[in-house]
Amino acid sequence: MIRTLIVAGLLLISMPSKAIEMVEEVVSIPVDGADVSLVATVFRPDGPGPFPSVIVSHGEPSNASARGRYGYWRQPHLTEALVARGFAVVVPVRRGFGVTGGKYVGGYGGCSSSQPRFYEGSMRAAEDILASMRYASKLPYIDGSKMILVGQSAGGIASLAAANTKPNGLIMVANFSGGRGGQPKKTPGYPCHAEALANAIGEYAKNIDVPVLWHYVEDDDYFSPKVARMWFAAFEGNGGKGKLVVQPPFGSRAHNILLERDGIPVWGKVFDDFLLDVGIFNKNRPES
Repeated sequence: MIRTLIVAGLLLISMPSKAIEMVEEVVSIPVDGADVSLVATVFRPDGPGPFPSVIVSHGEPSNASARGRYGYWRQPHLTEALVARGFAVVVPVRRGFGVTGGKYVGGYGGCSSSQPRFYEGSMRAAEDILASMRYASKLPYIDGSKMILVGQSAGGIASLAAANTKPNGLIMVANFSGGRGGQPKKTPGYPCHAEALANAIGEYAKNIDVPVLWHYVEDDDYFSPKVARMWFAAFEGNGGKGKLVVQPPFGSRAHNILLERDGIPVWGKVFDDFLLDVGIFNKNRPES
């Protein structure tokens, strides 16, 4: 299934605004052994490329009805910001979510579980990310040697799991508000089984050989800075290389800062600086 739309508009990427043309395609991505193919949306600058690419991975609500409401999960503010930076952006909807549907495979057993399966659950979610990378690397307008994983919430942990397999072409991971087991109403900032997730992160870190940006916000009601620092310590302590940034309070939308229009100037500068710090230079970096 492929639909191509030419989209032109004014994008607020920080300062100043700039007009770009963007191509949008809806594609179907096969996953080995799966009962469904992933529905994904690809966004790219207008032109032949090849462009470096970003695979964006969504979060994960705790119940099936909320997972079904994900739709295409296009997230226009985020995708427009990345395209303005010169990236082709692939946004797959994982199995068990939105328009992809099918069996949900990424669960860890829930907070009531005495033995949460964080490692296994995120590895299953990573299968969809890896399938998306393989698909994207074959597109004529994408440079398969320059691929970045960007994950939000549970998608951040799934991106770490994918990086742990050392996929071809991966040069960086950005984990935004990453975690699992969040209980914002019951225990704000303190997810269930946080130590068990730290153990899983430590196992992933042993095999991750690309730099990882960890981005959190002080008033995130899912994952507090204290918990984020514990997870990052497990990452660094097992050989992971990267940087943890904790931003000042952002308000009630802190956990989703990556997806908010007014979050772009906040995370965008950190993301751009990290690209430069680790030697990934993007000539299309917007002015700030």
